Amino acid sequence: MDDPKIIALFFARDERAVAETAEKYGALCMRIAEQILGSRSDAEEVVNDAYFRLWNAIPPTSPVHFQAFVLTLTRRAALDRLDQRNRKKRGADRYAAALSELEPVIAAPDDIQRQTEQQVLNHAIGRFLDDLPEEQRNMLLKRYWYLMTSREIAKDMQIPETRVRVTLMRLRNRLREYLEKEDLL
Repeated sequence: MDDPKIIALFFARDERAVAETAEKYGALCMRIAEQILGSRSDAEEVVNDAYFRLWNAIPPTSPVHFQAFVLTLTRRAALDRLDQRNRKKRGADRYAAALSELEPVIAAPDDIQRQTEQQVLNHAIGRFLDDLPEEQRNMLLKRYWYLMTSREIAKDMQIPETRVRVTLMRLRNRLREYLEKEDLL
């Protein structure tokens, strides 16, 4: 079923909306949650939490990019679960490691002004990603959105792990230069 029809089911409060969403995006949601949490059982709970959040969000929200909306809710639910566990269990190290690589480039929001700055920064990063060749963009997204390790990325993209590491390092440097040029750092 296509996304507008699924959204229409949500607006009609038809429970098939959740089933159709799970059918279409469930595997991807599970992968994201599992990458963040490192546990299949926790990931299953988080994906169900994300579906519940989705049910409560639509309506009134009518997302333009339904897949991105679903995956963002899943990611946020997984990160919330990770915070609940106080980053003590398996999987927290992966998330912390990924964020620590970006710390020199991106600051975390603390207040309203910082949140506004974060939105501007997010748009700039989006423009940066749009200008990248597809392979490089996919590499960055796999590392920092899906939280895949260099080894997992290399296997998934069928390229040497060294190439992944070097490319990610260069892309982080290019991102830093881009953000400095945009006066965002």
